[in-house]
Amino acid sequence: MPNRVPLDNVEHASLRVTPCGSPELDNVNQALVVPAEFEEVQREYPIFIRKDQDGRFLTVALLGLEKGENLFLDEGRWISRYVPASHSRGPFYLGVRETEELQTGRELAVHIDLDDARVGTVEGEPLFREHGGNSAYLDHVTSRLHLIHEGLAVAPQMLAAFDELGLIQPIDAEVQLDDGTCYHLPSMLTIGMKQFQALPSDALERLHRSGFLAPAVFSRSSLPNLNRLVELKKRKLGLA
Repeated sequence: MPNRVPLDNVEHASLRVTPCGSPELDNVNQALVVPAEFEEVQREYPIFIRKDQDGRFLTVALLGLEKGENLFLDEGRWISRYVPASHSRGPFYLGVRETEELQTGRELAVHIDLDDARVGTVEGEPLFREHGGNSAYLDHVTSRLHLIHEGLAVAPQMLAAFDELGLIQPIDAEVQLDDGTCYHLPSMLTIGMKQFQALPSDALERLHRSGFLAPAVFSRSSLPNLNRLVELKKRKLGLA
């Protein structure tokens, strides 16, 4: 079980974190992504829409062609230029901390999993500067956590807007390698090109004003990155 505690600059002053991949977190073929990072994500990975176990839409970056496969991870290091925020946050989380300063008595605060193998006191990036203040690494992680937190609040509204306009459509995501091996990616959805092109001007204007037009375009334009996954898979299998 994780041992998540609020990060404290006194109690945890000597902590360091090795910013590498986590076998438990990163050896997956899909990464949750949020709208604010779509522009970066679409340069590296194909973005798909799918439903969770409760039938709710969510957006993911495809990392591999098989379950538990991350083709962008090499010996614990990401080889892509951009790592999705849900993974670059490392062993950190946003949680609630009790405080006497706010009327509510609670505030969002950075938590750390002390039992994560990347956390130590010898190797890795320091979390705090020697003479006080957050390190550049901790500031980066904190920005990733807030991006996720804010993105998870916006994403349902965006996906509901796409669904209302009939933009969310199934896609036949199937990949065949030179040796005849075929990979089928079931239950994947995307922004339907025909449906998008048929949108009336007032619908496009609503999407633009809500900030959802660009993510729709980025999502659709990311699909050619499936070819990169094929190339990485071929290298892994010695077919390239």
